[in-house]
Amino acid sequence: MSDRKDTTHIVIEKELIVYLRERSTIWQCRYCIDKQWQRTSTKEYDLTKAKKVAKELYLEAQWRKKNDIAPITRYFKDIAKGVVKKLKEEIASGNGKAIYKDYISVITNYLIPVFGKYYVDSIDYKALDELENYRRKKLGTELTRSTLLTHNAALGRVFDEAIYKGFMLASRKPELKTKGRKSERRTEFTRVEATAIKANFDKWIEKGKVDSKEIRALLKDYVITLLDTGARPGRELLELTWAQVELEKEVVNNKTGLRAELSEDEQHGEEITQSYIRKTLILNIQQGKTGKRKAVGRLPSVYALNDIAQRNYGKTLEQMIKSGNKDLVFTYKEYISDRQQNPNRKQKLLSPTSFSKLFDEYLTKHNLLISPITNKKRVLYSLRHTYATLALTHDKVVIHTLAKQMGTSVGMIEQHYSHLDAVKAMAQLRGEESRQLLDLALDEEDKKRYAYIDEKTKSIKKALR
Repeated sequence: MSDRKDTTHIVIEKELIVYLRERSTIWQCRYCIDKQWQRTSTKEYDLTKAKKVAKELYLEAQWRKKNDIAPITRYFKDIAKGVVKKLKEEIASGNGKAIYKDYISVITNYLIPVFGKYYVDSIDYKALDELENYRRKKLGTELTRSTLLTHNAALGRVFDEAIYKGFMLASRKPELKTKGRKSERRTEFTRVEATAIKANFDKWIEKGKVDSKEIRALLKDYVITLLDTGARPGRELLELTWAQVELEKEVVNNKTGLRAELSEDEQHGEEITQSYIRKTLILNIQQGKTGKRKAVGRLPSVYALNDIAQRNYGKTLEQMIKSGNKDLVFTYKEYISDRQQNPNRKQKLLSPTSFSKLFDEYLTKHNLLISPITNKKRVLYSLRHTYATLALTHDKVVIHTLAKQMGTSVGMIEQHYSHLDAVKAMAQLRGEESRQLLDLALDEEDKKRYAYIDEKTKSIKKALR
């Protein structure tokens, strides 16, 4: 048998050991409770004092175990940081879920600031009340139920990690409340407002400074695609690559209702049929909230992506798809001023970090930011609700199909759009009308209402109010 190191001392045979780590002068201790070895620091530099502290820790651990408390514990912040590290590693490996980013945000911004000072096994209902007060003070309101579920899931992960590592007993895990205020559906745009959004983009782009026109044009294509597909703003489209886009074509024969001239042996001429190619876009979304899915885009999306391909590459949408290019779709060319011109410098394709502020600016300039009905601000997510509302009220879309398209559940659609009485109205729904409705011309009053706002038009706005 090899001799024991001078840095290791047995205090109680097979029960308690004091030792030094490599490159450390503080004594650590290991003790066995129910055939499981636990490790902790004595926080002592002197061996005699370290042995005394180790015995106290050992006796305390036995008492804790007897009273259904974890023999050894850790600060919540230390366990939480370990969970964050694991979540980030999962995301980096490509196996992480979209919700993991939300968990990281919750742990970092809410849980650690409140519970960091606590031992993980000492968090009780009084501490949970402290968390609730902290969130209410920081946000200025009570959490919605869906947000509360996300917070609870993040906290549960920290508790589960502590239990797995033996720093907390399962019986000590507090039951988390799931009662929050009811979620409010974001305000959508009316059909006329959505038409105004589409109709006013070109003039707004032209009014922009030379260094902002590219990103304004990209915002237009982004908004049109959101309005046409019901995709979630953010990762679903902004992380889409050309290789994840498909274009399907089919020949459609349309009877015109007109007849050809009569022939000598015919009483009636044959009805004239016109053929055209219908193009449908398939977006293979990889970063959806509920996982991967295919979303269908119609002609507006085809035109939008074709415009991006033309601006950035001088190619058509079909050419970009056939090339298998793995660049991100929603990018714009960087602006290079005359002073920055260099023969060796190539324009980079830039990805927008967020379109929220630019979209706010666009809506503000066209009197569309605040809903006149609810008096609430509209955001990019309002386009998704507009898509769903039009699909349920104007297109013959079955709720199950709509849920697949939007990457959500049937129950969620029924919950948020029950005011449309969609299920009962299905038999009355008309055909694919919403795209045509959005392309209708605005009447003169609506043109004035949503015209670009500058100093000259302020008087017009006041007159209309």
